[in-house]
Amino acid sequence: MVSKRVVLQFTHNLVDQPIVYKLVKEFDLQFNILRASVTPQEEGLMVLEISGNKENYEKGVEYLKSCGVKLQPLSHDVERDEEKCTNCGVCVPICPAQALTVEAKTRKVIFDSKKCIACELCVKICPPRAMEVHF
Repeated sequence: MVSKRVVLQFTHNLVDQPIVYKLVKEFDLQFNILRASVTPQEEGLMVLEISGNKENYEKGVEYLKSCGVKLQPLSHDVERDEEKCTNCGVCVPICPAQALTVEAKTRKVIFDSKKCIACELCVKICPPRAMEVHF
Protein backbone atom coordinates (compact mmCIF):
# COMPACT_ATOMS: atom_id res chain seq x y z
CA MET A 1 0.00 0.00 0.00
CA VAL A 2 1.32 3.43 -1.02
CA SER A 3 0.10 6.73 0.42
CA LYS A 4 1.63 9.97 -0.86
CA ARG A 5 0.78 13.65 -0.67
CA VAL A 6 1.17 15.39 -3.99
CA VAL A 7 0.47 18.72 -5.65
CA LEU A 8 -1.32 18.63 -9.00
CA GLN A 9 -1.13 21.67 -11.28
CA PHE A 10 -3.17 21.70 -14.44
CA THR A 11 -4.00 24.14 -17.21
CA HIS A 12 -7.35 25.54 -18.32
CA ASN A 13 -7.98 22.75 -20.82
CA LEU A 14 -8.03 20.17 -17.98
CA VAL A 15 -10.17 22.09 -15.46
CA ASP A 16 -13.41 20.61 -16.80
CA GLN A 17 -12.03 17.06 -17.11
CA PRO A 18 -12.70 14.34 -14.49
CA ILE A 19 -9.02 13.58 -13.93
CA VAL A 20 -9.31 12.74 -10.22
CA TYR A 21 -12.43 10.66 -10.80
CA LYS A 22 -10.45 8.51 -13.24
CA LEU A 23 -7.84 7.84 -10.55
CA VAL A 24 -10.59 6.17 -8.54
CA LYS A 25 -12.50 4.48 -11.33
CA GLU A 26 -9.69 3.26 -13.59
CA PHE A 27 -6.80 2.83 -11.14
CA ASP A 28 -8.63 1.89 -7.92
CA LEU A 29 -6.92 4.69 -5.97
CA GLN A 30 -8.31 6.54 -2.98
CA PHE A 31 -7.76 10.26 -2.52
CA ASN A 32 -8.23 12.89 0.11
CA ILE A 33 -8.36 16.52 -1.01
CA LEU A 34 -6.18 18.54 1.36
CA ARG A 35 -6.44 21.78 -0.59
CA ALA A 36 -7.91 22.85 -3.92
CA SER A 37 -8.06 25.97 -6.03
CA VAL A 38 -9.71 25.55 -9.41
CA THR A 39 -10.61 28.51 -11.58
CA PRO A 40 -12.87 27.56 -14.51
CA GLN A 41 -11.28 28.22 -17.90
CA GLU A 42 -8.00 29.26 -16.25
CA GLU A 43 -6.06 26.79 -14.08
CA GLY A 44 -6.22 24.36 -11.23
CA LEU A 45 -4.15 23.36 -8.25
CA MET A 46 -4.94 20.48 -5.92
CA VAL A 47 -3.10 19.04 -2.96
CA LEU A 48 -4.11 15.41 -2.62
CA GLU A 49 -3.21 12.44 -0.52
CA ILE A 50 -3.39 9.49 -2.91
CA SER A 51 -3.47 5.90 -1.63
CA GLY A 52 -3.56 2.49 -3.24
CA ASN A 53 -1.37 -0.40 -4.25
CA LYS A 54 2.01 0.58 -5.69
CA GLU A 55 1.37 -0.63 -9.24
CA ASN A 56 -1.94 1.23 -9.51
CA TYR A 57 -0.38 4.35 -7.98
CA GLU A 58 2.38 4.35 -10.59
CA LYS A 59 -0.14 3.82 -13.40
CA GLY A 60 -2.26 6.66 -12.02
CA VAL A 61 0.74 9.00 -11.92
CA GLU A 62 1.60 8.09 -15.52
CA TYR A 63 -2.01 8.79 -16.51
CA LEU A 64 -1.86 12.24 -14.89
CA LYS A 65 1.42 13.07 -16.62
CA SER A 66 0.05 11.89 -19.98
CA CYS A 67 -2.82 14.35 -19.54
CA GLY A 68 -0.38 17.22 -19.00
CA VAL A 69 -0.79 17.47 -15.23
CA LYS A 70 2.31 18.66 -13.38
CA LEU A 71 2.83 16.51 -10.32
CA GLN A 72 5.15 17.23 -7.37
CA PRO A 73 5.58 15.62 -3.95
CA LEU A 74 4.08 17.91 -1.32
CA SER A 75 7.19 17.90 0.87
CA HIS A 76 9.08 19.89 -1.74
CA ASP A 77 6.52 22.69 -1.62
CA VAL A 78 6.62 23.53 2.09
CA GLU A 79 9.83 24.99 3.38
CA ARG A 80 11.17 26.65 6.48
CA ASP A 81 13.92 29.23 6.19
CA GLU A 82 16.25 28.12 8.99
CA GLU A 83 18.02 31.49 9.04
CA LYS A 84 14.78 33.38 9.62
CA CYS A 85 13.39 30.97 12.22
CA THR A 86 13.85 32.22 15.78
CA ASN A 87 12.37 29.06 17.36
CA CYS A 88 9.74 31.14 19.11
CA GLY A 89 7.25 28.25 18.89
CA VAL A 90 4.23 30.36 17.91
CA CYS A 91 3.58 27.99 15.00
CA VAL A 92 3.55 24.79 17.07
CA PRO A 93 0.06 24.92 18.67
CA ILE A 94 -1.59 26.16 15.47
CA CYS A 95 -0.44 23.20 13.31
CA PRO A 96 -3.35 20.75 12.92
CA ALA A 97 -1.10 18.02 11.50
CA GLN A 98 1.52 18.28 14.26
CA ALA A 99 4.22 18.83 11.64
CA LEU A 100 5.77 21.43 13.93
CA THR A 101 6.94 20.38 17.38
CA VAL A 102 9.32 21.63 20.05
CA GLU A 103 12.30 19.46 20.90
CA ALA A 104 12.28 19.09 24.69
CA LYS A 105 16.05 19.34 25.33
CA THR A 106 17.02 22.13 22.94
CA ARG A 107 13.65 23.95 22.79
CA LYS A 108 14.12 24.19 19.02
CA VAL A 109 11.14 23.97 16.67
CA ILE A 110 11.30 20.87 14.50
CA PHE A 111 9.52 20.79 11.13
CA ASP A 112 8.45 17.39 9.73
CA SER A 113 7.50 18.05 6.10
CA LYS A 114 6.04 14.52 5.74
CA LYS A 115 3.27 15.38 8.19
CA CYS A 116 2.56 18.81 6.67
CA ILE A 117 -0.77 19.25 4.87
CA ALA A 118 0.02 22.75 3.51
CA CYS A 119 -2.84 24.46 5.32
CA GLU A 120 -0.70 27.62 5.56
CA LEU A 121 -1.67 28.41 9.15
CA CYS A 122 2.01 28.47 10.15
CA VAL A 123 2.80 30.85 7.29
CA LYS A 124 0.22 33.36 8.48
CA ILE A 125 1.20 33.23 12.15
CA CYS A 126 5.03 33.06 11.92
CA PRO A 127 6.43 36.40 13.23
CA PRO A 128 9.74 36.27 11.31
CA ARG A 129 8.03 34.76 8.19
CA ALA A 130 10.26 31.69 8.23
CA MET A 131 7.57 29.34 6.88
CA GLU A 132 6.95 29.48 3.14
CA VAL A 133 4.59 27.52 0.91
CA HIS A 134 5.49 27.22 -2.79
CA PHE A 135 3.05 25.86 -5.34
